[in-house]
Amino acid sequence: MTPIEPPRARRVAIVGGTRIPFARSDGPYATASNQEMLTAAVNGLVNRYALDVPGVVGEFVAGAVLKHSRDFNLARETLLGSKLDARTPAYDIQQACGTGLQAVIAAANKIALGQTESAIAGGADTTSDAPLGVNDRLRRILLQARRAKSTGARLKALAQIRPAHLIPDIPRNAEPRTGLSMGEHAAITARAWGVERAAQDELAATSHQRLAAAYERGFFGDLVVPFRDLARDQNLRPDSTVEQLARLKPVYGTDGPDPTMTAGNSTPLTDGAAVVLLASEEWTEARGLEPLAYLTAYETTAVDFVRGDVAGGEDGLLMAPAYAVPRMLERTGLTLADFDLVEVHEAFASQVLATLAAWEKRGLGTVDRDRLNVAGSSLATGHPFAATGARIVATLAKLLAEQGGPARGLISICAAGGQGVTAILERT
Repeated sequence: MTPIEPPRARRVAIVGGTRIPFARSDGPYATASNQEMLTAAVNGLVNRYALDVPGVVGEFVAGAVLKHSRDFNLARETLLGSKLDARTPAYDIQQACGTGLQAVIAAANKIALGQTESAIAGGADTTSDAPLGVNDRLRRILLQARRAKSTGARLKALAQIRPAHLIPDIPRNAEPRTGLSMGEHAAITARAWGVERAAQDELAATSHQRLAAAYERGFFGDLVVPFRDLARDQNLRPDSTVEQLARLKPVYGTDGPDPTMTAGNSTPLTDGAAVVLLASEEWTEARGLEPLAYLTAYETTAVDFVRGDVAGGEDGLLMAPAYAVPRMLERTGLTLADFDLVEVHEAFASQVLATLAAWEKRGLGTVDRDRLNVAGSSLATGHPFAATGARIVATLAKLLAEQGGPARGLISICAAGGQGVTAILERT
């Protein structure tokens, strides 16, 4: 029997991306579901690239971090409600804040191996429509009643219900292993790395100013589709200044000396969705499309934040990219100086600055601030957890295309659970 030859890896093109404007929690999208938002983003991509043709898209992969039980098959249900061919397979993926980029990577791998010619990847999240769980004690009583063999036994089980059992379980913004919120972990890391308040406020103000400038020059005209009467990211404050941000009171790390993290230099809870269209070169050529860039490398890693961050060490909850990027650069033979643009997800300004400091400490060099998040990032746009990765991929790909020649970009995303997802985009 002749063995099957392993496929030769193909280049994966980033054709384009679409997202809805991101909105603050309990705002314009308060009654919008993950599926509704994700469908709007997908349809924006379908309309732009005429993807409502049977078989033109090989697969759809997406996810959400905060999911209702009805979202157990989110990607597939979204597809069935969209303009895509209903015969297109779809599946869910989830890796906290790295979900969107991890979805892109999953789709890219299949294209690279020749298993499909094109795919859409992304994610959505709503903190407004967060799932509420049944009180665990009530759940156990109800299960006990269901298992009962007689009416008497069933009534006996239900008689255990008390008013306190009717209080729902509300999702908590805290790490299960430590009980600390992401912001509190970031505050520990900020102290460990000596990140100053002024530097955080400057980064936050710059993010808003750059996002506003990008909107004004029409950069997002083909990347953002209006949704529920919103045409721009609701969190955007074009007139943000360091002086204004300096007047805000700290909200994280207040149990320690000189807290530095405020609502202004931290990402707000946000609702939104974003997707990216990926394809083989053959697919793009057949349709006369010019790829914005190519996805050429990626790396995922994790840190032991349970014993590291809470002990005041450098391995903070959001510091995994400090290890993923050096590993990826070593594998590709690159340095930070080889990148024209760098996109670091701004979960918190302090986390961005700590990551940059860690890269420098590990010998990678410094990142020129003129190359960092040049069209704004999460501090200005907001951060719907599973949507951020796709937003960044589409934004960076278009920014690279604007360079007018060969260019290279780096993506770094931190994620809950002490994880990091990173990638390299290139235009040749």
